[in-house]
Amino acid sequence: MEGKWIQMDFLRYRCIFICSLLAVLAGCTQQQSSHDLKEQTAQATADVKRDAKAVAAGISEGWSRDKQLDLNTATKDQLLSLPGVTAAEADRVIAGRPYSEAGDVVTRRIMPKAEYDKIADRVTAKK
Repeated sequence: MEGKWIQMDFLRYRCIFICSLLAVLAGCTQQQSSHDLKEQTAQATADVKRDAKAVAAGISEGWSRDKQLDLNTATKDQLLSLPGVTAAEADRVIAGRPYSEAGDVVTRRIMPKAEYDKIADRVTAKK
């Protein structure tokens, strides 16, 4: 009978050891999962941020495409938002005002025709 008690004690200790080992392993797995979760959250946040910037740029481009910029009243920042327009060209456009038509920036040699052709559909010259 004593052998049976020893065998039961052995099984009990073995069961306690296995439960303890499982608890330790579960704790390690949980830490790994939280680290993975943090990485996934950071990646998702970066993706959302990038997508939000793309949407904002698209909306801005859509507004500018539908609405022509008046060369006689546009600010330097507005002129710089046009494709290919440099700071020097924006300064020359402002200095050469007023314009009777948008193409005057080419005839007055303020901007090369190739550069003007890139923005021709986006600009106007209102009196």
